[in-house]
Amino acid sequence: MESERNSTAAAADKVLTSLNLPLLVVTTANSKTRAGCLVGFATQCSVDPLLLIVCISRENRTCRVADEAAGLAIHGISEAERDLAELFGGETGDEIDKFEHCEWRRGPLGLPLLARAPGWIAATIEGRMDAGDHIAHLVKPTSAELRRSFDPLRTRKGAEIEPGHDA
Repeated sequence: MESERNSTAAAADKVLTSLNLPLLVVTTANSKTRAGCLVGFATQCSVDPLLLIVCISRENRTCRVADEAAGLAIHGISEAERDLAELFGGETGDEIDKFEHCEWRRGPLGLPLLARAPGWIAATIEGRMDAGDHIAHLVKPTSAELRRSFDPLRTRKGAEIEPGHDA
């Protein structure tokens, strides 16, 4: 039975890898601090009202900060912003202030917005749900900006980034 589960998980992983989903940088802030991380599990889940689900690893400092935050900023990035993916995915906020290593400004809901991201969505957190080793944040966009069209950085390219934390 255990080997059947492992083989199903391995096959499912191959299918998901083939989908080559986009990677996003998510930032957040609460009354005490700010944080951000690279996210591979996010999607639109409703049309009317427009809602998204963004999953953040429980091991990530960003998850702890988001637990006391009103919102998330979701940044689309391309290969041109790979350094942001490496910063927010390969470093841990437990050891460095990632925002000291990139340009950003305070945006809607007090959220940190990355200056070089080609597009972003600021969203209020409408709910949180246990999602295994992640917390799923149900968010409702309140403002957004597309600065330029872009092809998103995807999981196959991001697989080379050594994570700052285990999933």
